[in-house]
Amino acid sequence: MKLGILDQSPVPEGRTAHEALLASLELAQEAERLGYSRYWIAEHHNMTGLACSAPEVMLPYIGAQTSQIKIGSGAVLLPYYKPYKVAETYNMLATLFPGRIDLGIGRAPGGSAETSMALSDNFLKGVAEMPDKISELLNFLHQSHPENEMFSKVAPAPVPHSAPQPWILGTSRKSAMQAAEKGVAYCFGHFMSDQEPEEIVSLYKDSFIPSKNESYPYCIAAVNAICAETEELAEELALKSHAWRNMLSGEEGLQKSQSSLNKGEILQDMKKKMIIGNPVQAAEQLKSLASRIGADEIMIITLTTDYEDRLLSYRLIAEQMI
Repeated sequence: MKLGILDQSPVPEGRTAHEALLASLELAQEAERLGYSRYWIAEHHNMTGLACSAPEVMLPYIGAQTSQIKIGSGAVLLPYYKPYKVAETYNMLATLFPGRIDLGIGRAPGGSAETSMALSDNFLKGVAEMPDKISELLNFLHQSHPENEMFSKVAPAPVPHSAPQPWILGTSRKSAMQAAEKGVAYCFGHFMSDQEPEEIVSLYKDSFIPSKNESYPYCIAAVNAICAETEELAEELALKSHAWRNMLSGEEGLQKSQSSLNKGEILQDMKKKMIIGNPVQAAEQLKSLASRIGADEIMIITLTTDYEDRLLSYRLIAEQMI
């Protein structure tokens, strides 16, 4: 099974954004060495615990210091942007790094309501226009606007020999249907969804319409995982990251509501949505999850309070599965 990495470029307590971005480069380089198929970096805004607000800046930095691994955005938050500019940016990347660029598309705000207002005059309008924005972006990538449309002769130069591969990222039936109807690959955010993954992935695959982007449906499941040399060490790392995870996701209230739980109860709750264990356990759980929900590939997101622990987690999983 192919494995990928989704990096949020976290900034643990006591570290800096500069250190986080350097650690992201190191992670991408290690991912390539270990045989991971792709590395994506996320877009967040005004979040002190996450360093990357501009994947389009980090990707050329990482691409220039790797050679084969696919690199991409996880995701471009399209409601903020004009599709033409996104097409130009990722065509530029695909020209620099042929055959290596993934263009993940999402509709989340990636920050607070105030931050959304600072980024866009009307984020909600952009969300409502997502289906049209996606179609326009795909038409620009393939220069396939109908001849009678305004943009039929507008090329997002430079036009690469191989276009960026578009992906729709989401956590719901709505995003699954958008990916299916547009005929693009889909990444289901298992790590941040309360929806039933089997139902959503099945809906995507059953509804898929072949297109210039993809001939057949292809689905990645993005999964939280922490692996260590022993199950006990993995559980210790998971517990150490627990409060920090809640802070990053804005769930301080959840943290307080769980304050009366013992460590065993917290772990039991975490394991409902996370992979936690030694290499054999982690591999078995990841394979089982992929088989159960029908994912063609697994993308792993690992948040720990130490960069070395994060690297080791990815390394142990790769050694067991790749």
